[in-house]
Amino acid sequence: MSLTAAAADNANNNRVTRENWKKQKELEEARKAGTAPAEVDEEGRDINPHIPKYIKDVPWYYGINRPSLKHQRVQDDTIKDTSSLDDWYRRGTQKVAVKKYRKGACENCGALTHSKKECTERPRRIGAKFNEKDIKADEFLQPKLKFDYDGKRDRWNGYNPDDYKHVIEEYAKIDMAKRQMKAEKLNEELTADDKNGQDKNVHEDSDSDSDADSDKDEDKYAEQADMPGTKFDSKIRMTVRNLRLREDTAKYLRNLDPNSAFYDPKTRSMRDNPYKQTGDNPEELPYAGDNFVRHSGDTVDMAKSQLFAWEAYNKGVDVHVLAEPTKLELLRKEFNVRKEDFQDNKQKRILEKYGGEKHLEAPPRDMLLSQTEHYVEYSRFGNVVKGQEKVTIKSKYEEDILINNHETIWGSYWKDGRWGYACCHSFIKMSYCTGILNQQSRLETLNDMLEVPIETDQPKSLVEIHQENIKSKKSKRKANENNDSNSIIKKKEKLASAIEAEIRSQQNAERILSMDERKRSYNPMDINVHEPTEEEMEAYRLMKSRSDDPMAKYLEHTKHKD
Repeated sequence: MSLTAAAADNANNNRVTRENWKKQKELEEARKAGTAPAEVDEEGRDINPHIPKYIKDVPWYYGINRPSLKHQRVQDDTIKDTSSLDDWYRRGTQKVAVKKYRKGACENCGALTHSKKECTERPRRIGAKFNEKDIKADEFLQPKLKFDYDGKRDRWNGYNPDDYKHVIEEYAKIDMAKRQMKAEKLNEELTADDKNGQDKNVHEDSDSDSDADSDKDEDKYAEQADMPGTKFDSKIRMTVRNLRLREDTAKYLRNLDPNSAFYDPKTRSMRDNPYKQTGDNPEELPYAGDNFVRHSGDTVDMAKSQLFAWEAYNKGVDVHVLAEPTKLELLRKEFNVRKEDFQDNKQKRILEKYGGEKHLEAPPRDMLLSQTEHYVEYSRFGNVVKGQEKVTIKSKYEEDILINNHETIWGSYWKDGRWGYACCHSFIKMSYCTGILNQQSRLETLNDMLEVPIETDQPKSLVEIHQENIKSKKSKRKANENNDSNSIIKKKEKLASAIEAEIRSQQNAERILSMDERKRSYNPMDINVHEPTEEEMEAYRLMKSRSDDPMAKYLEHTKHKD
């Protein structure tokens, strides 16, 4: 029967009436309540009535018409031939070599696991087949393991527990040695106490006996102590807390306001202060948040020590913050002292070399705070009415230095593109000032010395100016015409040379393309990379072949004939 026919029969069988459907639902409810017996599969096992319907229903292609969970179990035909988790490759296996050659073995070394072609031994002059000497042992062929999904991902696959026995034995020996040393030490202390007790007085004996009795009582009852929240190991003699004390208050119970400090249940941390809204001093509170503990007290100093230990270890100093805290603290103090001395010496050397120690002194309070009690009144024009005018800020260059009897500085006077002195109108730098009376005479003499041209020509009329303009325009026009004619001739010559160069380049390209690739040179096209000129672009456009030109084929045909 085909799958479609089986599906159709199954669909017809699943069609039930309304009354039968109600009866099935009532029966399911009764089975879930335990008043009706559960369904039984083909193997006689009860089916849990609480299993969902989509799991309990058998697919139509199984051909099973009764309740069953066989389709949810691993089928026998689907179990692959895979290796178990206990299987692994054998290690250190050696086989005993035989003394006689066996049929089918390697002709070179005599091993039965490979042929002569696959032999890795040195080729012998006379093989083991003929002289039967030095026959090698057979190689052990490892099994071909085929693991399933779990076997491929087993992290302990191939692990041998016997390899770890020596570690366990080593630690057991260490523990035995510790116990023996402890027992010997206790015996020595007891003998020493007995000797000292005989030499002491009666009063001292009574005091020491009371103290010894109290110590012995503590040791006696320490092993029997079983306090809640503690675990005592008599072998190690160490108490370990494994529970929170009842007196400790949980962090999330310190402030029940939901808007208070956030408590992270995953890390069990409350970084903010839960009593922040009360305004109390965090140092007086029993708990002020993890950040307060982390950034107060010796925490910051401990973090600096840890950072110093890391930096020292990177520089080659073997020191650890937990193993050698005293050594680390001494090294850190010595480093800080040397660092301060180095900074002081560095500053002194710089001051000795460049100077400027006076500038390191603190400025006056008025300059430091930019405030003063000096009272000044200004007019609406900006002039000082009452009080002393503020001193103008000067630059680092020397200013207002007057030389050679001058009342002004060089550059205070400007005329005809020349600088001079405003007091005497002198244009000669470093000259001697002669005063205001001799300004005119000095100006005349300087003009004569510098040969300043003086305009003595008479002004021209408008007619003369018009005639000169016409003559100049005609001369310019003739010069432009001559230049245009010359430029046209030069352009034609440049265009002709560019066309010739384009023709030569095309012929060279055709010649190179017709050659065999193996006979071409490394760089057959000697191309000069430069920006093309207007003549070269025009030559390229004239020599370019166009597909839409009706005479293009004719020109190509004639070109090939030539």
